Amino acid sequence: MAKLYFYYASMNAGKSSTLLQADFNYRERGMRTMLWTAQLDTRSEGMVRSRIGLEADAHRYTPATDLWAGVMAAHRAEPLDAVLVDEAQFLTRDQVWQLARLADEAGIPVVCYGLRTDFQGELFPGSAALLGIADKLVELKGVCHCGRKATMNLRVDSTGAAVKEGAQTEVGGNDRYVALCRKHFSEALAG
Repeated sequence: MAKLYFYYASMNAGKSSTLLQADFNYRERGMRTMLWTAQLDTRSEGMVRSRIGLEADAHRYTPATDLWAGVMAAHRAEPLDAVLVDEAQFLTRDQVWQLARLADEAGIPVVCYGLRTDFQGELFPGSAALLGIADKLVELKGVCHCGRKATMNLRVDSTGAAVKEGAQTEVGGNDRYVALCRKHFSEALAG
């Protein structure tokens, strides 16, 4: 029975590289996968890219993308063995339900990878929906500078100071975000 999986973590925990490794494993066994990533992440240019240099072509989704229709069209042309979604925090609630439907009705395993929370410790809509309905939740562990598990994503400005307010979504990498444990995240926000 196919399942909906959600692998979540802070920044720099290896979500994209884990997705790419899973894709490689499927393909090495002669299986067909379909990769998706958020069009909002302009760093990717239609690719799933990891910080360690791995990459693969991916379809891009927006909030208006009907993932059920897109995946099923590809599946009818040539059966898929898995769907892998990067930057899953940017999915809408409806898209998460479309992915669940792919697992439940089409029998295609769907594996999503994304951040759990934003720079203020709030759940992203896609992550909230996945935490609520995924069949399996897997936390990937990042590391804070103190050695504890990093669970928070601190947004920083060009001087490295904590950013406390702003839009939930601002695309960036190590130049804009630092993965921290809750203690150091709270201390950074307190100033």
